[in-house]
Amino acid sequence: MINLQPSTYPITTTSPASQTRDQIAQQVGAYEQNTQQALGSFLRARRESLDPARLGLPRTGRRRTPGLRRDDVAALADIGITWYTKLEQGRPIKVSAKVLAAITQALQCTDTETAHVFALAGMTQSQKPVAKPGCESVSPSNQLILDQLNPIPAVMQNARFDILGYNQAFQCLMNVDLASIPRQDRNCLYLAMTHPAWRASMSECADAMPRMVAQFRAAMGEHIHDPVWEKQLQRFMMTSNEFSDAWQRYEVRSVENQIKRFRHPKVGILNLQHTNWWSAPKNGDRLMIYVPVDDESKLRLELLINSA
Repeated sequence: MINLQPSTYPITTTSPASQTRDQIAQQVGAYEQNTQQALGSFLRARRESLDPARLGLPRTGRRRTPGLRRDDVAALADIGITWYTKLEQGRPIKVSAKVLAAITQALQCTDTETAHVFALAGMTQSQKPVAKPGCESVSPSNQLILDQLNPIPAVMQNARFDILGYNQAFQCLMNVDLASIPRQDRNCLYLAMTHPAWRASMSECADAMPRMVAQFRAAMGEHIHDPVWEKQLQRFMMTSNEFSDAWQRYEVRSVENQIKRFRHPKVGILNLQHTNWWSAPKNGDRLMIYVPVDDESKLRLELLINSA
């Protein structure tokens, strides 16, 4: 029998003791309450991340700041340097979709980053609904789907990484008894920051955490001023320096199908194909399933499930 790990957490070493509650609130507030400042901060972070040489820009004078200069971006986007400076400083100026598109192109933004910029600028196609408070539960029909997927690990979560439903195989994979964890703590990001067994199951946790934070930032761009999202962000910031550091990078990423490596104390490393299935367009709720990609992982997963 495999004993799933109870909720012996959080990990105290991840608590951001170096930051006061007021400092955390100020960081959260800069994003939540002033989208112009958030937009400016993102543009600056993106500008400073680019290599001028790779963009074919000439070396003129000494560069005192990393990445591109503001005048580089203005020239590439064919806009005025004074106007762009005001935009990056978060000043209240009007911007057209055409100009914003030129800026994202100049900054070599991905589709996800471009969508994030437009969302921060308030140029969304429609008003996004306010998220429901707390963690919703999975419907009986969706839970039936999860159960029928056994012995394939499967979990359903929303855009805030709240776990809505799961099957027994997923619990075995993560080596965690989710039923013993309070509903408000059943969140993939929160558990990755605080639960020892959950973190141990993530073979590549150091790479996964920044990716998850970037996905959370991208999703939050579509829920500006939503109190549920703001509360979630503040909790994450108060919980972990790891999250806070990744948040300050201003990176955004889309959700992608990929191969993930898990480590279980009983069977070792498992290489699984992580595939996402959305319940409805732009809903945010998604079903994630994990299928072995090689014979060894398939055998190890079977051993793990059969011994539970």
